[in-house]
Amino acid sequence: MSEPLVGVRNLVKHFPITRGILFRRQIGAVQAVDGVSLEVERGETLGIVGETGCGKSTTARLIMRLLDPTSGEISFEGRDITRLRGGELKSVRREMQMIFQDPYSSLNPRKTIGSIIGEPFAIHGMHKDKAERKQVVQTLMETVGLNPEHYNRYPHEFSGGQRQRIGVARALALRPKLLIADEPVSALDVSIQAQVLNLLREMQDRFGLTLIFIAHDLSVVRHMCDRVAVMYLGKFVEVGPGDSLYGFPRHPYTGALLAAVPVADPAAHGSERRLLSGDVPSPAFPPAGCRFHTRCPKAQPLCSQKEPPLEDKGSGTRTACHFPLTREEVAATGVRSAL
Repeated sequence: MSEPLVGVRNLVKHFPITRGILFRRQIGAVQAVDGVSLEVERGETLGIVGETGCGKSTTARLIMRLLDPTSGEISFEGRDITRLRGGELKSVRREMQMIFQDPYSSLNPRKTIGSIIGEPFAIHGMHKDKAERKQVVQTLMETVGLNPEHYNRYPHEFSGGQRQRIGVARALALRPKLLIADEPVSALDVSIQAQVLNLLREMQDRFGLTLIFIAHDLSVVRHMCDRVAVMYLGKFVEVGPGDSLYGFPRHPYTGALLAAVPVADPAAHGSERRLLSGDVPSPAFPPAGCRFHTRCPKAQPLCSQKEPPLEDKGSGTRTACHFPLTREEVAATGVRSAL
């Protein structure tokens, strides 16, 4: 098999909690990401899903090296980029780009969209001739469905969907190998979401992109992704091909997420929806053992004593659970296989 484009091993990011004004001292840490490992193959789409605050966006920013990890290793095309700085990191950044969640705050309101989309060229010293740069930027605008004649307009003159297209054009300017989309449609109207998702699929096919797609909408993830990683409180609890994970989820948390997806006629599925009880624990004080055991309907004493490894449970996915779901339990939880 060919070498994966992205490799992450035992990645950890803890944000310190400090106290005091003059003499600040650390009294704890928010364990945003706590020992995750993954590989992303060239040309595939990996989805990362989970509740708000579980560490999805932090993981994305660590891979992009927008944040420095506390420990662990990040490799890109077989090269360790964990400690790169300066010019070395800048050269790697040409190969990986990110689309941010909020199209309203991710664009500079004082710049025209021509200068926003063309900024990567200025940073990396490409297309220095103004006329040439304008032509390349207008071609990018046309590629993502924007009117090239709007080159000199400002972000406030565009709708949310159009602003996200501007973000896509900016991310594609350097022809990256890796594109990370951090909840790119969550701030958009439903009618616009499908347009942006279809645009991403089209751009992936056209430019041969590898895509990491972060979302909390499981229906969107199934539409977009080849493989899915389910995250809970800073750790991956289940990872596997989309068909296997959606068809037979083994982790109780995955099953609960799928069971919570709204459907037009719940009665037609012949099962009673079971929602999770309790709140997500604080990442500053995560539970011992399995982090999900405080909300898990299958929890037993072992779950609070020993952390389960992420391993194959015989259904095509790797699951971190001492007592994974059976097919009978999956049917009883109300999982909607027709997502």
